[in-house]
Amino acid sequence: MARLAAREELACEEITGRYQFNGAGTGAMPQLLKALGDPGRNLRGMTVVGTNGKGSTCAFAVAALAAAGLRIGSMPSPHLQRVTERIRVNGVPVSPTACHRAFAQVDDTLKSTGLLVNAGAVHAAAAAVHFARSEVDLAVMEASIGGRRTAVNCFDPGVKVITGVGLDHEHLLGNTLGEIARNKAGIVRDGDHVVLGELPEEAAEAMDAVLGNHTGLTVWRIHREVRYRPRMARDGRTVLDVVTPHAVHRELPCPLRGEHQLHNLALAVAGVDLLAERGLIRGIPEEALRSGLAATRWPGRLELLAPARLGSWTGRLLLDVAANHQGAATVAPEILRESHAAERTALVFGTLRYKNVATMLEPLPADWPVVLTRVGHPNEAAPDAMRTALAARRELYVRQETADAVRHATELVGAGGLVTVLGTPLLIGRVRELFHLPPG
Repeated sequence: MARLAAREELACEEITGRYQFNGAGTGAMPQLLKALGDPGRNLRGMTVVGTNGKGSTCAFAVAALAAAGLRIGSMPSPHLQRVTERIRVNGVPVSPTACHRAFAQVDDTLKSTGLLVNAGAVHAAAAAVHFARSEVDLAVMEASIGGRRTAVNCFDPGVKVITGVGLDHEHLLGNTLGEIARNKAGIVRDGDHVVLGELPEEAAEAMDAVLGNHTGLTVWRIHREVRYRPRMARDGRTVLDVVTPHAVHRELPCPLRGEHQLHNLALAVAGVDLLAERGLIRGIPEEALRSGLAATRWPGRLELLAPARLGSWTGRLLLDVAANHQGAATVAPEILRESHAAERTALVFGTLRYKNVATMLEPLPADWPVVLTRVGHPNEAAPDAMRTALAARRELYVRQETADAVRHATELVGAGGLVTVLGTPLLIGRVRELFHLPPG
């Protein structure tokens, strides 16, 4: 059984691999969906776009909606360890057999029609196929890159959440916050209900200009129509009060680490309230909302393993998918807090070649040792190139294999030390495998 599952997962990886770097985009996505029988025509729910925070916002929303007894499809992008993570129902990855069945149908359709799309379109189409087959009630869809040309823009769920805008993927989206904001805003259609997260001034102006060209919008902005306030509960936990035009929510738990997750939780709750405003769901009872949010899990985002064990080493391991400078700066305070509990801290780092390596590590102390490694991606940044970019740092090491890099970091920090791994989802996934953490 395990061998069959492994073969099916490998087959899915091989299918998407054929479309990964074929130069195609998502332009043929509408024709592909039509050839598949239009599996997304009845998909309602929310689409989440933004530079950072998309996955966590989706995870909160899925957990809340599932707790209300609904069947929720989601399509996180990218995956950490298994391709099955890209198609989920109520937060649980589908079986390898179901995943392969959906991907194979998309692959066969592309072969028979001669259409050309990229891997992102394949993933989104396969998820839509499975959602139609399993009759989900709603879908929570995460955009991969951008908004206007992202594959999920072919679906019309009705609610759009834009988490925020930062400088990332400039080679695809533009070199300014305004250009990137306009690209992200391309996800919005006339009549949508929209939630806007915190935006820099330049991005906010560009976003408002795009939204002003649409009709029939309902727009809720964080700190205006949507307000949230963290406070200490009686048991010492930090809880969140969230107020939207639809409802007042008290003492919502936030199980994900980092102050930025409070913002993501508020966005998710606002998105859920907008689903109710649109009549797509009934209001969720507060106790169900709290229990669903409390059960939210999102691996690889300030994920702490304490104690962590690797061979004879025992210490602390902190993992985060820090994809850009904004993401690294956001999680840096939590990393620094964790470092206070350890005598020594080392970083393991690997990213893509078009990322600004120097600025990504700027928020962390320059005297922390950094072990640079490969991430196993065709567009990876070579460790030697990263070493040149980070020449101002005091301790730099290169290890070509992820496992060797982590082991070297454990040697640097010693027993009880903290090893922090930052970088691409693929790198985080490989380290989770190394520590025998199950896919999630």
